[in-house]
Parts: sequence; structure tokens; C-alpha cells
Amino acid sequence: MEINIRKAHIDDVPVLVKFNQLMAVETESKELDTAVLQSGVTALFTDPFKGFYIVAEAEGNIVGQLMITYECSDWRNGNFWWIQSVYVQKEQRQKGVFTALYGYIESIAKRNGQCCGIRLYVETNNEVAQLVYYKLGLEKTHYYLLEKDFRNTIK
Repeated sequence: MEINIRKAHIDDVPVLVKFNQLMAVETESKELDTAVLQSGVTALFTDPFKGFYIVAEAEGNIVGQLMITYECSDWRNGNFWWIQSVYVQKEQRQKGVFTALYGYIESIAKRNGQCCGIRLYVETNNEVAQLVYYKLGLEKTHYYLLEKDFRNTIK
């Protein structure tokens, strides 16, 4: 299977929304509000300072996605690229789709003069994904991720 990686465009929003909904149910058993999600995905295309999506295509169809957002690091005088909203269609898993997505991001991140590293978070019980990330060279950090949710739109 030939995999083509490209930056997503606004016409991809319906697929990105669908994949995000599938990912939330599969990994966290959560239902995402479609209207909120559609606005959130679209926001990355109307405000590129928020981040961007890339997609993997096979045989003309989108089969995987990930989103990059930015975190400013004053200690490193650069931006971390956060990998989020990772999804690969079930029937396309174990075929190198995520590896291709990650390889593309790592390649452009290294060439980007402002990127000082790549980060991601993963559900603590998603051991399959963790093994994939470790295999690609990502390492566990000494940080915990904490949050306070002000929107509470996720069920």
C-alpha cells in the first residue's frame, strides 16, 4: 500500500471531524459534540497560529490523521510541536500509516528553525499506542499532565 502524507486542507474537515469522534469513542469512551468539534477543527484552518493537521492517504482516501499544536518554550527559545488527535482507520492499522505520519512531522520539525522538539500525550491505559511511540524514539518524560476543564463539553 502506498501512503501519501500531506497537509490537510479545509475540504478535509468532515473527515477530520469523523476521525476525531471515532478516536474519542475508541480510546476514551467519550462522545464529542459535533458542532463544537467542527468549529474546533475548522479553527486550525482559519487561524494557523493554533496549529495544523496532516493526513495520510491511500488509494485516494484519507486513512489517518494527526494534529500539531504549539507550546512556547522560553527555556529553549523555541516551540514544542504537540502531536494530538491521532487516528488511523482500524483496517489500515499495522500498515505503517502512523509511522509515515510521524516521520513526515519529524522531518519538517527538524527543518523548522523554531521547533525545539516533539511532544505528545497518550491515555495511560493505551499500551498499544505507547509501544508504537517508544519504537519511534519518543521517551517518557518526568512531567505529569494536569488540567482544569472550563468547557466540559465532552461526555
